[in-house]
Amino acid sequence: MSEGEYKSLKIEQVSPTSNVFNIILNLPKTLNALSPSFFHEFPAALYSLDHNPSAAVIILSAAGNHFCSGIDLHSLSNTILPSHVNSTDRGRSAERLRREIKHMQDGISAVEKCRKPVIAAVHGGCIGGGIDVITACDLRVCTKDAFFAVKEVDLGITADLGTLQRLPNIVGYANAMELALTGRRFSGSEAKDLGLVSKVFDTKEDLDLGVRAIAEGIAAKSPLAVIGTKSILLKSRDLTVDQGLDYVATWNSGVLISDDLKEAISAQREKRKPSFSKL
Repeated sequence: MSEGEYKSLKIEQVSPTSNVFNIILNLPKTLNALSPSFFHEFPAALYSLDHNPSAAVIILSAAGNHFCSGIDLHSLSNTILPSHVNSTDRGRSAERLRREIKHMQDGISAVEKCRKPVIAAVHGGCIGGGIDVITACDLRVCTKDAFFAVKEVDLGITADLGTLQRLPNIVGYANAMELALTGRRFSGSEAKDLGLVSKVFDTKEDLDLGVRAIAEGIAAKSPLAVIGTKSILLKSRDLTVDQGLDYVATWNSGVLISDDLKEAISAQREKRKPSFSKL
């Protein structure tokens, strides 16, 4: 999928010499609601940047006044639900609906399958499906006036795109339970206290500058070390400590022989910035 074919987002390189790229949610008229096209285009954009040697870190941000207002309920009701509601075969109807849900889940899980770190930069509202998206990201930062809500319970549905699976690992089980059951709105400062975001910036301009600085700092590090760190942390969620240690031992036995280690040691010895090859 070429860049011009995206309907719900756009890709921009921070600068011609930067290894940081932006994926920008680009449906401001709907407050960047997650449309059916998003679930095709978002994983395609991530795949494209994951296989782009010039891309080391990805920033996920949004156009307009809000990050994401959740699932586009109008599109959902027009394109997904009618075919299941009107079906006379309940078994086949349920199977098709399950397949649609799995497709949308895969669209968001693509963040974790992307080797490159993905940093969510949130301003304005981040509601429902927006929480699904940012909890799949590797780092999250926001503006002081950002606000969040796990809103699905107020729509009569159970959140099914990842929030209930990922949020407890980020903010703790009890906090996740309270946020998901109440559907209440909470602020950027509370999100920081909960651990959902790691930094809060005063303005959108500060956010843009701050998240770029974070991304550029990561992009300057060994790409093998960065993708290894992401992979090991994600894998270790599902492993015991002993299993995780065994996994990282196997990982490092394959990559420690790279030139990155030599370059990092030489740079420290020579008191200069290291220069690593692209992936």
